[in-house]
Amino acid sequence: MSEVHSDQLLSQVAALPALPGVYRYYDADGGVLYVGKARNLKKRVASYFQKNHGGTRIGHMIGKIARMETTVVRSEAEALLLENNLIKSLSPRYNILFRDDKSYPYLKISGPEKAGAEGAAPSAATFPRVAYYRGAVDRKHRYFGPYPSAWAVKESIQLLQKVFRLRTCEDTVFANRTRPCLLYQIKRCSGPCVNLVSPQDYQHDVQNAEAFLRGEAQAVLAALEARMMQHAQRLEFEQAAELRNQISALSKVLHQQSVETISDKDVDVLAVKMQGGKACVNLAMVRGGRHLGDRPYFPTHIEEAAAVQDFDISADEEEQAAGVPVEVQVLEAFIAQHYIGVPVPPTLITSEPVGRELIDALSLQSGIRITAVHHPREQRRLWLEMAQKNADLQLARLLAEEGSQQARTRALVEALDLAPDNLDSFRIECFDISHTAGEATQASCVVFHHHRMQNSEYRRYNIEGITPGDDYAAMRQVLLRRYSKLAEAGRDPPEATPPEAIPSNAGVSSGGGARRLPDLVLVDGGKGQVSMAREVFAELGLDLAVIVGVEKGEGRKVGLEELVFADGRDKVYLGKDSAALMLVAQIRDEAHRFAITGMRARRARVRVGGSQLEEIPGIGAKKRARLLQRFGGVRGVAAAGVDDIASVEGISRELAEEIYRALH
Repeated sequence: MSEVHSDQLLSQVAALPALPGVYRYYDADGGVLYVGKARNLKKRVASYFQKNHGGTRIGHMIGKIARMETTVVRSEAEALLLENNLIKSLSPRYNILFRDDKSYPYLKISGPEKAGAEGAAPSAATFPRVAYYRGAVDRKHRYFGPYPSAWAVKESIQLLQKVFRLRTCEDTVFANRTRPCLLYQIKRCSGPCVNLVSPQDYQHDVQNAEAFLRGEAQAVLAALEARMMQHAQRLEFEQAAELRNQISALSKVLHQQSVETISDKDVDVLAVKMQGGKACVNLAMVRGGRHLGDRPYFPTHIEEAAAVQDFDISADEEEQAAGVPVEVQVLEAFIAQHYIGVPVPPTLITSEPVGRELIDALSLQSGIRITAVHHPREQRRLWLEMAQKNADLQLARLLAEEGSQQARTRALVEALDLAPDNLDSFRIECFDISHTAGEATQASCVVFHHHRMQNSEYRRYNIEGITPGDDYAAMRQVLLRRYSKLAEAGRDPPEATPPEAIPSNAGVSSGGGARRLPDLVLVDGGKGQVSMAREVFAELGLDLAVIVGVEKGEGRKVGLEELVFADGRDKVYLGKDSAALMLVAQIRDEAHRFAITGMRARRARVRVGGSQLEEIPGIGAKKRARLLQRFGGVRGVAAAGVDDIASVEGISRELAEEIYRALH
């Protein structure tokens, strides 16, 4: 194998130290192939270049290695932590990868931890608010979670409203109430906005709610009962009755939620399932003793990564006999990647045994002692069985959906008499134009590839310099912007062809573009739009046969669409129940949705004058959205004082003063 590698690379391998560390392999284009760790860098890395691995997966990877980077660390635990961080940031092609999901939602209780003065005027700062929150946490407020879904947070908020009657209204709404709202009438709020509850009593409710969220439900019940008896002894029967009702509501919730009285408060339950070359890791969350739901994760690069990891294991003489099942590799990869930047609970319940080394590294990273339980009992066993069942169901759903999408792709290829080199690489790009009476015109391009919609490759184009409402001119502009660079690259000699993808144009979402002409270009429209597309492609010297228009049928009814071709073929009606038409409709509808959401956002910016805020240093998209949402538009922001602006989450006093000056 060494004859295909440069002398410089081989000499670098020979000079490696016999110390723990992390190594990275790169191909000739600079792409990351693999990230691995070793207790002995010299021995591990040298093993890759000492044999001929033939046409195996590991052989294919080794043949692509053009250069290498290594980092020496002090211990295996440090090597493991560095390896995990590099895998997550570099996304190598031969490591098991889990998509980096959006941040988890939290339940937030804002405001001070101490009650305000008795008899003081009600203020938002005196009465903490319970709210849904997603983003970075800080020390100003108290956060509970993370939760597996937004639904789980909102369900918990409703529970707190029923039992503890905490307010959920925005501070500006709270400050402007003169009478209690509907939530007070239906006994979901205690009416702090109009002083219907004292700050001390409200603070008791906040403290009990926080204790309940921490899993101290029985202690909360005992405290409520003690307070109820004290009021009864003082003949304060109205207050005692309120506490009695609260105890009754909490007892009912505990019964409905099946909150356990066992010692577990915060636990993550992890179950892995493999079938048909695919895998699913199902993560169930238990917080405060309550099972909050679960979320499935589907890794990529399983077979390639498993082959390389098996080779890594066999390279260590001490572990030669210890074959690690793929399920264990997948689960360990998930644990290693998922808990980077995400709070880890003290207990993990796993369907497969995970290495002690990984758990120790996780403890080192989080600063708390982590325990992994593989053979749980009693309630823990029920949680694991539930997670395993959900992993089975989610993987079966994925396989069914993928099989269905592959069948739809094949049906479309056959219906249009196409002959792609590889059905899996069949690529469709679809365009749609959206505007409101000519205002804020935008074109969208969505991409279907590998039998699924590729959200990261979607693009939006702001259309300028045309007669308002001229959809044909808009289509011409977007097609020229999308494919002119590709046409130029195709006319260049092979050695001069630029390696980069089509760059994003002005007004286009960031990210990479396509490297080749798609197998099919769909335009939402009939003969007119197709004629415009044909003109553009003829002008650019591109293949007209790839252009297909989706013409609405009689009465614009769904299922009656016909396909119009740019190369002169007769129109085709695929049939109402055709799998090919289902795929075309799915892609067309996605392009329409993407265009409309972009157009509405652009129109809103134009109408409310959002650009005024964009010009202020320090105001990004999130802060601008919070300001507009709080004050109802730029006029509302301009009418607000510095103190009101500073009360918006994420806006400092200094930035509030800068905003005020800029708008005045």
